[in-house]
Amino acid sequence: MTHPEYILTLSCVDQRGIVHRVSGFLSEHGCNIIDSAQFGDPMSQTFFMRVHFASEDAAMTDQALRAAFAQLAGTMQMNWQLHDAHRKPRMLLMVSKIGHCLNDLLFRHKSGLLPVEIPAIVSNHTDFYQLAASYNIPFHHLPLAAGATAEAKRKQEERVLEIIESNQIDLVVLARYMQILSPELCNALKGRAINIHHSFLPSFKGAKPYYQAHERGVKLIGATAHFVTGDLDEGPIIEQDVERVDHAMDPETLTSIGRDVECVVLARAVKWFVEHRILLNGHKTVVFR
Repeated sequence: MTHPEYILTLSCVDQRGIVHRVSGFLSEHGCNIIDSAQFGDPMSQTFFMRVHFASEDAAMTDQALRAAFAQLAGTMQMNWQLHDAHRKPRMLLMVSKIGHCLNDLLFRHKSGLLPVEIPAIVSNHTDFYQLAASYNIPFHHLPLAAGATAEAKRKQEERVLEIIESNQIDLVVLARYMQILSPELCNALKGRAINIHHSFLPSFKGAKPYYQAHERGVKLIGATAHFVTGDLDEGPIIEQDVERVDHAMDPETLTSIGRDVECVVLARAVKWFVEHRILLNGHKTVVFR
């Protein structure tokens, strides 16, 4: 018999007995812990926990379990979420004219390496509509002309939000989507939009950052995956990685290496999000790997 499985994530003021009370609650309600991780941040005095468990009491419904835990959470002022471990989160991909991250995520999804559903791809260009079609994923072309007015951008973002809402999207991934999101859209997607960029930004802003890096003779290149906020490229960091480079490499080689790193870093961040391993800690994140 297969039992329902859940992932519980929570944070609250650090205090004695949190693990005891949570594990005791699960035991009392017919649940068996599969794995558990916790972290107490001494700086913020906040406790974080992720518990993967199975509900083995056939009489305990999903609704009853949530209602019962809400009472415990209320007494300890917890921020918490209870996720169905077998439900695949729904992810929207956004891309412009550079497609390596898009292609990588689509392959991981198709190969079963990334447990998500992808009901839509949004782009301000048409470059990847055939790629989307090859995976049988609807492609939405929402153009933004160079120098588009604020009104045109607002209407385009309203359409993005309509696609998000109509497809019940849990996560938006900016897979090298090269348009700056408005503060309003960033706020609407708070905690559920991930971006990828070069780890040596903001030192090398603008076009062709790998060429700028080559001119400065960098020895490390890399990438950073972070949550999207209204502060450009300054959202809470989820994952980073680097590769060593040297003087013999030309800008094209740096670009190729950098793109590989971007794919890996973004894929890790997305996988951790859909597995409910990321908890926000102010301007930082706690990631239970």
